[in-house]
Amino acid sequence: MKTQITLVDYHNPTQAADLMMLLNAYAKDSMGGGEPLSEYVQQNLITNLQNQPQVFSLICYVDETPAGLVNCVKGFSTFSAKPLVNIHDVVVLPLFRGQGISQLMLAEVESIARDHDCCKLTLEVLEGNHIAKNAYQKLGFAGYELDPGMGQAVFWQKSLK
Repeated sequence: MKTQITLVDYHNPTQAADLMMLLNAYAKDSMGGGEPLSEYVQQNLITNLQNQPQVFSLICYVDETPAGLVNCVKGFSTFSAKPLVNIHDVVVLPLFRGQGISQLMLAEVESIARDHDCCKLTLEVLEGNHIAKNAYQKLGFAGYELDPGMGQAVFWQKSLK
């Protein structure tokens, strides 16, 4: 089994198609919401990614077959006055799960972040996704708190649809 982690070139039609296939597979999974990507997303994501210099993606190929995807967004920590990387999506196709692919991809994300003098990596994970939580904990991820009396930070959202 030969694995290769590739930084996605959003202008490369093959890599763009692989990204879309992997992300759509994730969207259809219960951990990704259980529904395919909308027609709008399918038609516009790659073009919009091409115009987002703060976003990068990695695809893991196993024997030249797309097996996993990580989408990341570069941000900034005001408390550290340094950049950070938010790991936005982590996808491993069912056929390739349990082979350490997420570990390989996240190690590469960490390497990129260190090369850019980032102060931290961030991500969110569903409470019930114990497999992903265990994988992230193996890499040193944990909930965070600024003051133990106030508890851990919680990820919230407000949809602007």
